[in-house]
Order: sequence, then structure tokens, then C-alpha cells
Amino acid sequence: MPPAAKRKERWKEIPDDHDYAAAEDYLSLITTPASAKALARGLRTAPLVHRKAKDLLRSSRLPVLAPDNFHVAKDLKKVTQGQLLSPVLCVRGMLRADIPLIVADGYHRICASYHLDEDADIPCRIADLGRA
Repeated sequence: MPPAAKRKERWKEIPDDHDYAAAEDYLSLITTPASAKALARGLRTAPLVHRKAKDLLRSSRLPVLAPDNFHVAKDLKKVTQGQLLSPVLCVRGMLRADIPLIVADGYHRICASYHLDEDADIPCRIADLGRA
């Protein structure tokens, strides 16, 4: 998106309740259901922090999805309409074990934000993998 077309996205202060269920569902695919539940609980109590879109993508090793991806386009449209985006939910990776950041919920929102401004600060809740 050209610089002139950049819009400042706006974020909610707390994630939507259904985001935690979505995060737990996703996490249950890569860990045990009990660990997924514990991580989701950790996400609910994790403090809200801000990280740049480009850093979230790099640390997760996920590619940026194109702006015409259905879900990314939907989030970009929300921003255009002035709707607030829900903060993203992540699980911190482990450098020594070569485990990247896990985006448990909000990958499309990160990509939408990246297209608007890769340096934009995105509110996140980050749980620690070692505590699950």
C-alpha cells in the first residue's frame, strides 16, 4: 500500500473473548489439549504489550499475507471503516530450542497492520511456552 494510502489502525484495549477460544483451539493442534488450555489461561492474564508488525512476523517466521487475502482484506476494511481491531494473542518461542513465536490468534490482523505500516505498534498478549 503506498504511503499516501496508509491509515492509522486503531486497537481495542482487550482482546475479544472469542479470541481466547480460537487461540486455544489452534494451540490444541500443536500441543496437548491440557497444555493448550493452560496457555490460553496464561494469555488471559498476560499483560498487554506492544510490538511492531514486522517484528511479530519475523519472530514467528510467518510470511506476510497479501492484502487481497480474504481475511486480511476484511481487517483492512474494518480499519477503513474506523472499527477497532482486537489485540493479538501469541506464545513466546524459545531461542535455544529454535521454536519461533506462535501467533495463536491474530495472524491476519498482524498482516493487515503490516500493509498499513510495518512499524505500527500492535497490542499483544504474550504467554510463555515454558509455563504450560
